[in-house]
Formats: sequence, structure tokens, C-alpha cells
Amino acid sequence: MAEAVRDDARVDFHPLGMREDAGEWIVGRADTGDFVALPSEGVQAIRLLRSGLTVAETAARIRQDTGRRLAVASFVTSLTALGFVRSVDGRAVDSAPPVRSSLPWIRTEHVRWLLSPVVPVLLLAVAAAAAVVLAVRPELRPSWHDLVWSDRGTFVLAGQAALTWALLYVHELSHLLTARAAGVPGTIRLGTRLQFLVMQTDVSGIWQCTRRVRCTVYLSGMVLDLATAGGCVLIQAGTGPNRLLSLLALSKLLAVAVELMVFMRTDVYFLLQDLLSCRNLYRDAGAYCRHLAARCLGRPRPDPLAALRPRERRIVRGYAVLMVLGTLGSLLLGYLVFAEVTLVLLTRALRTLGGPADPLSLADAVATVVALVATQGLWVRAWWRRHGPKVRPAVRSLLRHSGRAASPGAER
Repeated sequence: MAEAVRDDARVDFHPLGMREDAGEWIVGRADTGDFVALPSEGVQAIRLLRSGLTVAETAARIRQDTGRRLAVASFVTSLTALGFVRSVDGRAVDSAPPVRSSLPWIRTEHVRWLLSPVVPVLLLAVAAAAAVVLAVRPELRPSWHDLVWSDRGTFVLAGQAALTWALLYVHELSHLLTARAAGVPGTIRLGTRLQFLVMQTDVSGIWQCTRRVRCTVYLSGMVLDLATAGGCVLIQAGTGPNRLLSLLALSKLLAVAVELMVFMRTDVYFLLQDLLSCRNLYRDAGAYCRHLAARCLGRPRPDPLAALRPRERRIVRGYAVLMVLGTLGSLLLGYLVFAEVTLVLLTRALRTLGGPADPLSLADAVATVVALVATQGLWVRAWWRRHGPKVRPAVRSLLRHSGRAASPGAER
């Protein structure tokens, strides 16, 4: 628990971003990505404390200006727990360190031009021109057969994996650079979305930016994907069909299709959440689903949506239906792929390794096992890094309860 703040204390804050949003203020640290919604009195208190007033003087000024009493000392204690306070009376306060940013040598002035409205217009013009070309010349349309470009399955899997991860990095790099253009740090890392291993960029600091900048960051990856696919089509229109370019265009179009799966935290999800003025659509919908499940099991809990505005409650309930249906469908698809593809490939490879086979078949089997095990291992590592802090206490609690339940039997 944070130490109580005295009335005569003076408070120093970390650099905080602030913007007004739907009658509230979004306040937080861009360098850590931590933001909260505050009433206008809270923002006024922060500004007064920043100007050098003590806690008591700030409370008196707010009461004089608004006629309202604000417990400034308790407010500062809460902000300290959030990591917003740097020091109290010159004494440093423990707070979260800045998030380690990817490619820190790229500075804002290097990429500020990416926020110009001309950039997305030009990129989308390329995609639109390609759409016209495909309508006129259907033979240039990418085909599923382009994915199978070799008779050796190992070559196809390895080549597609290398291409996919390279394209994913470029996609995430676009998010990172557009956020950096707005002066917001970002970190590219591996993560999970349900059963999918993904690459994602944490640019939580864009909450301090205007909506136009936020939407630019959200959509930058998809716009670049569409422009790249369009560029591949336009090159083929001038030089003739090319299987590699067709494969690249198809891969980019598939990447855009994945972003439309808004029941997960995709780019379009973040855009939708922002346009609907919801604070955390995915978290609130998840809490609402758990609330309904607990009620069905006869364990009623307080409605987690009670504090939300009526309009936001309706949106969250509607999204919860979409999230459940999409999640169930995605998990079913994942099970089918695992049962019909992953297990089949793994079983076939293990049989090859366990019996007589030619060197090329053995090499193919080894590569298949390594690829499958490595992919699953990366997924587990990324999942544990995100959910481990929540899972470990639950496991320890379960083990303690199990130990207490088993001890009477052991005594007998």
C-alpha cells in the first residue's frame, strides 16, 4: 500500500499525456502505456500540483473554483499506485520503468512524414488501381495453388513460414513507425490470440493522441498490406504473371482478412473500439461473459457493466455475443487443423524416424518435427509470458487447498 500523503506535501509527476474524451479526460504515461479516465477535477488537481501548490492548497483552490471537495491526498495516493508520481517532497517514488522500445534509434523527426494524409491516399490509390486491373485481367488474380510452389512439403512449409514472418514484421513495423511519428514508443513482440501465435506491437501510448493519429496507427499495417498486394498485381500487369509476386499478393490479402476477425484484438478491433468510444471492449465483454456464466452456475456476482454508460453497456453486450461465437468457431477450426493436419504430419514424421528410410525422407521428417515443436514451444512461451502472472497465484492457491484437503487422510 502506498504511504499516506501529507497535506503540506508537494508532488512531482512523470510526463503525463492528457486529452479530453466524451466528458472525461484520458491521462497517462506514454512511456509505460498506462492510462486512466479522470473527471475534469482530477485533471485540474494534477495541473495545480504541477504548478507547485501543496496538497492542501490544491484542495482549497478546487473548492474555491468549483465548490466541490476533492480528497487530493487520497487522489495523489491513487496516482502513485498507478505509477504517475515521480516524487513526493523530493523523495523518489517507486514506479514502473519505461517500456523498452523497439528500434529506439529511429526518432520522431525521422518518420514524422508518415502522419501526412498524403501517405495513406497514395498507398490506397495503388490498391485501387490494382483492383481495376484485376477486374479487367482476371488471369492475374492470386490463386490458392500459388501456395503450393514445390513438390517437397518441407520446402513449402519452410518457405511460407519465412515469408509469413517477414511480412508480419513489416506489418508491425508500420504500426511502430507511425506511432513513433507521433512521439509514442512501441515494442514489437510475439504474442497469442487464442490458438494463434502472432507478432504484435504495443503502442498503448497513442491513447494520448488525437483520434486521427490513433486511427492512422491502427490502420497503417492493413493499408501497407493492401498497397503491397496491389503493387504485386501492377508489376505483373506490366511484366506478365509471376508466381512469386502472386504468392506475395495472396499472403498480404490473407493478412488483411485475418485483421477482420474483430472477436480477437486485431487492428480492426482497436479501430472499432475507438470509433465506438469504448474504453476496453474486449476486457469488458469478457467480464460480462464470466458474470453470465457465474449466474448460470448459481454464483451471482455484481454486474461488471453497471458503471458503464447505457450506450456503452449495449455495445459491450452485443460485442460479447460476437466474441463468444467467433471464439468458439476459431477454437473449432484450430482443433480441426490440429487433429487433421498437425497430428497427421507429426505422426507421419515420427513413423519415418522410427523405421528405415532414405536420407532425404529422414531429413524431411526431422525438419517437420523441429518446425512443429518449435512453433508450439513459441506459442506456449508467449502465452505464459502474458497469462503466467495470473495463472501462478491460482495454481498455488489450488495446491494449498489440495494439501489441506489431503492432510486429514494422511494423518489417518
